[in-house]
Amino acid sequence: MQASNDILPATGPAIILVEPQLGENIGMVARAMANFGLSELRLVNPRDGWPSEKARAAASRADHVIDAARVYGDLASAVADLNFVFATTARARDNFKPVRGPVEAGRALRARQRSGQRTGILFGRERFGLYNDEVGLADEIVTFPVDPAFSSLNIAQAALLMSYEWMKSGLEDETKTNFSSPDMMPATKEQLHGLFAYLEGALEARGYFRPAAKKPKMVDNLRAVLTRAGFAEPELKVLRGIISSLDRFSPAMPRGDGSPGDDPRRLPAAARPAKAADKDQA
Repeated sequence: MQASNDILPATGPAIILVEPQLGENIGMVARAMANFGLSELRLVNPRDGWPSEKARAAASRADHVIDAARVYGDLASAVADLNFVFATTARARDNFKPVRGPVEAGRALRARQRSGQRTGILFGRERFGLYNDEVGLADEIVTFPVDPAFSSLNIAQAALLMSYEWMKSGLEDETKTNFSSPDMMPATKEQLHGLFAYLEGALEARGYFRPAAKKPKMVDNLRAVLTRAGFAEPELKVLRGIISSLDRFSPAMPRGDGSPGDDPRRLPAAARPAKAADKDQA
């Protein structure tokens, strides 16, 4: 397949893979790109040819990236229409090019894209990356803060990191996520105190507060634990339901063995008649 003369809109940096060896790796790069809103994939002399069914399978439905991928015979042709290019590398190079981290690189790419420039990111071969003369075709270098003792990244991993930084750089708030926890109204003090009273009554009936002289301190500790979290109203309902279930049922009188109203022993301990409660504790 030859490179197309069609120019894609500058919606993000082109991801350029130089002589990728495995179709599976190309597919995983396409999947990482799609995860973070990139779609322009350029391949320079893929070893096993193109198109590749292995790449499509590994792309996990990122077919729009695979279908639009363009193949070039050399790197110079692959970057010819771009205004700015980063080269990824894990080792120092003997040149004078500026070196950026991924966060700074993502922001730089975003700024250039907003000014109408076409940008790209070079990724080298699985085994040894980019040659020095290939790095020479780029404007700047981007490297990752990896462990120097084991700095090699799979091209899909490297593409994922850069794609993530690209998307993050376009967020109004870089810490914002696509979804959040449910918005729950904090419980009122009346609701919280009601839970305290219910729990204290159940524990009192079960003989929890022993010795009796220590009960005030034990109650204080219990209230301190339950107020620390700042419960929402639905959370208090869950806790109250748990306490109620533990209070009504036991291994000797399991759930399903009659309804709570069939036997006074099934009433919450705090609400049982004194005689029935005493007998249960005996």
